[in-house]
Amino acid sequence: MLKPLMFVVMFSFATTALSAQDRILAQGSGAELHIVHTVEKGENFYSIGRTYGVSPKDIAAMNKLNMDNGLNLGQVINIPLNNSNFVQSAKTNTDNGFTPVYHLVADKETLYRISINNRKVPIENIRTWNNLSGDAVQADSYLIVGWLKKKGATASTMATSTPAPAPAKQETAPAPPPQVQEVAKTAQQAEETANATLAVNNSTPPPVENAVKVVKEEPAKAAASTASMNVPDVEGFEQLYMQQTSSGKDAVSEKGPGAWFRSNAVANSGKYYALHNSAPRGTIVKVTNPLNGKFIYAKVLDAIPQLKQNANLIIKLSDGAMAALGTNETRFYCELSYEQ
Repeated sequence: MLKPLMFVVMFSFATTALSAQDRILAQGSGAELHIVHTVEKGENFYSIGRTYGVSPKDIAAMNKLNMDNGLNLGQVINIPLNNSNFVQSAKTNTDNGFTPVYHLVADKETLYRISINNRKVPIENIRTWNNLSGDAVQADSYLIVGWLKKKGATASTMATSTPAPAPAKQETAPAPPPQVQEVAKTAQQAEETANATLAVNNSTPPPVENAVKVVKEEPAKAAASTASMNVPDVEGFEQLYMQQTSSGKDAVSEKGPGAWFRSNAVANSGKYYALHNSAPRGTIVKVTNPLNGKFIYAKVLDAIPQLKQNANLIIKLSDGAMAALGTNETRFYCELSYEQ
């Protein structure tokens, strides 16, 4: 009798946790309101248009693309939310076959401002969909602002922008660490084609062309050598973070959206890397998912590329950390802690 009861409780908890992660986020505002999609094998303007219930010409126009040139595998594009595929009537819900589209509440953002930015959806509808009794909203919470007419739409089908991290300077380490190798077809296509990879081995790579950038870390030859900038091994990430921040006492905190870049790192391996605009290369950043309390430690390789799809991001992580943080969202809210 006890085992079936425990199974029901665990199943309910797992379902709740999954639903909290599986969100489609609206981006932009007004006529520019959209969601993001990564082009998969065999997809084109027309198949994506059918999937999302929107005209292929509208997709091309929003992304300023020429339909005659087609799309590239891994290319990140914006899908417009308009009258053909986006519904905001009061009685719409999942029972009607629609998928909810969420808005991430910013600090000091009001229900009125959320309404205006999301195609002037009636405030009363937002209250109804989210079971709100008044106008108070909490920062960093998710609110339903409309419904998408898309078959099988989940956050897992949304895009992950994947720029290739820029190369880092050579650093020393007390034990032979992994090498990080990033490969991009061209500098302009690095964000679109998502071909960045992290190659982990202990050998010295041969000379390569400009399209291939290698970050190499060599073992230390002396006992003391900039220890605060080194990651000796997986277990050392946390230990080094504690050294850099004096066990967290000298850490600076940061909150905001994060995203991913693709790598060949094994999920849950503990070998995670990051792009960050202010933390120096080699800094260990503690990244926490406030939705479930899970956290990881990642080493900063370089700054986040200044591209449109990276706007407002506070960090980009190697996608091997997805499972460790318990999320599969294209953009996820996170909390950072690192050396001042």
